[in-house]
Amino acid sequence: MSAASCLLTEDQFLCSICQDVFTDPVTTSCGHNFCKACITQHWDINYPHQCPNCNKLFYTSPELQVNTFISEMAAQFRQSAQQKASSSSSEQQAAKPGEVPCDVCTGTKLKALKSCLVCLVSYCETHLVPHLTKSGLKKHELIDPVENLEGRMCTEHDKLLELFCKTDQMCVCRLCPYSDHKNHDVVPLKEEYEGKKSKLGKTEAEIQQMIQKRQLKIQEIKHSVELSEEDAGREISDGVQVFTALKESVERRMNELLDTINEKQRKTEKQAEGFIKELEQEISELKKRGTEVEQLSRSEDHLHLLQSFRTLNTAPPTKDWTGVRFSPPSYEGTVVRAVNQLEETLSRQMTVFKAELKRVQHLTLDPNTAHPYLILSDDGKQVKLGDVKKNLPDNPERFDICAGVLAKQSFSSGRFYYEVQVKGKTEWDLGVVRESITRKGFITWTPQKGYWTIWLRNENEYKAWADPPVCLSLKSWPEKVGVFVDYEEGLVSFHDVDAAALIYSFTGCCFTEKIYPFFGPGLDYGGKNSTPLIISSVNHTG
Repeated sequence: MSAASCLLTEDQFLCSICQDVFTDPVTTSCGHNFCKACITQHWDINYPHQCPNCNKLFYTSPELQVNTFISEMAAQFRQSAQQKASSSSSEQQAAKPGEVPCDVCTGTKLKALKSCLVCLVSYCETHLVPHLTKSGLKKHELIDPVENLEGRMCTEHDKLLELFCKTDQMCVCRLCPYSDHKNHDVVPLKEEYEGKKSKLGKTEAEIQQMIQKRQLKIQEIKHSVELSEEDAGREISDGVQVFTALKESVERRMNELLDTINEKQRKTEKQAEGFIKELEQEISELKKRGTEVEQLSRSEDHLHLLQSFRTLNTAPPTKDWTGVRFSPPSYEGTVVRAVNQLEETLSRQMTVFKAELKRVQHLTLDPNTAHPYLILSDDGKQVKLGDVKKNLPDNPERFDICAGVLAKQSFSSGRFYYEVQVKGKTEWDLGVVRESITRKGFITWTPQKGYWTIWLRNENEYKAWADPPVCLSLKSWPEKVGVFVDYEEGLVSFHDVDAAALIYSFTGCCFTEKIYPFFGPGLDYGGKNSTPLIISSVNHTG
């Protein structure tokens, strides 16, 4: 029997109704074998009785005979299959919490690999074999293992949920469109699945895009924090430097005040000491003469008195002190004057310091605006007039007659400040201009035309191009010019940086658009004015 069983295949031990190994196999009169329960249930439902395999009709209820041979072979085959399953199970993993267990396993439930939507059963690797090998079971729909397969059945018709009702937005079985969902828009479940899956794909892409945007926003915020830290450190450094410089100025003015008062007092004391010394010397001489007069007046020697009287009667040389006046110096107003001087110094410093707090860190020249004869340095910090006209495109931003150039940076609010070295030059133009100025042809240098500038001509002729122009009388020739602009206040002021002195201020300016720093290095005059204008870094002054 054992040898014979080895020659039989699994198909020979499967009931054609349940597609499983025979249980209590019986044989019909037509010679076909079935599980006793399967064929009995089949004939209870279907009448007249008919063989499921050959369709032979039985008009009377056939007598079913137990097939002892098939029964023994099926039992042996089932035992062999159980042993094989047991051996395979030892190699498979038991279902962990959260994983779907096999519904067929007895004892230890193994992890299910697939769930069958027809059988409504989940199978492990071993129990899944029939669905992968048997022709009848291969038609069943297998999906990744899921729990609660009963939830995939229609509660009203006990049929598989295979359709989707778009009208009611719910899954239905094939009988539902003939009852509660009659005349509704019903589509196959797979069709709706594909549509929803496509929408989910778009939603997922949108979510990923939203995530990326928020990640970029996080990076932006972190970068802003880093910039804030840098700004905070720079502001602290600037604040310490500014207030240290102001403190030093106050202390310097205080020391100057004390030195002035002490010097006056020393001169007063020295003068008083000279007067007192002279007076004491005269007093000593007078006391000496007084003693001699007293002694002579007591003499009884007539001849001696008369002989000595002539010499003694001559008055010793003394100063007429009636016209001498000793007036101590007046200190009234000394402190007030010192405070006024300090206020003036601090005012100049504060003008510069306020500008420095808004200073331009990276002011550079814009080659697109430069006159073709101008030569700009590679770093954009220097400009001078050359001998050769460069072949450049005549774009609207470029000056064609005025030998000038603008900075790349523009300003439309707040304060800003920059410094330009003009040392060694005999001619230059500096200031700010509005964006819409005329850059072609001859230029009218007035604030009404958008120019707030000063210039130097003939080595020592300084002029502010107000309306009308103002000739400037400077105590010293500046070697470095600071330009301060307060956009909201409408102020443009020029300063001699080294002398900490104001050169000129345009006040009441009306700024309504962007303004740009302007630079004109002047004509070369055979090399006499070949030194470039240089944008220099801003330093705090004491």
